[in-house]
Amino acid sequence: MVKIKNSVARKRGRKRVFRATKGFYGHKKNRWVQAMRSLIKALRYSTKHRKARARDFRSLWIVRINAACQQNGMTYSRFVRGLKEAKVVLDRKMLSEIAINDANTFKKLVELSNKSLPANVTRKKVAATN
Repeated sequence: MVKIKNSVARKRGRKRVFRATKGFYGHKKNRWVQAMRSLIKALRYSTKHRKARARDFRSLWIVRINAACQQNGMTYSRFVRGLKEAKVVLDRKMLSEIAINDANTFKKLVELSNKSLPANVTRKKVAATN
């Protein structure tokens, strides 16, 4: 009689892969080779897109903060520099939330930022060179 090796572990591994590929289209969900290929690719993309999502959120927060700064007569870059000069430690996510939900507090932050900027910091005009 032939000795069967590793059958339980093999079934467990395959079951894990098929459970992970549930909902995939076509044979990618129920054929071993296609399921493995699609799962590896999906896991690779999940890592890549998780990092991209973090970048996307950061840029969204910056856009929101910039819009709120423009309403209060200031640019985003000057606002952030003023906050650093004033030693205010708020990340962009929190500043974005404050800008959306509490306009009065954000206005106070803009005023604080404006006060702490050095007097010589102004917008530089770029000369047209033709």
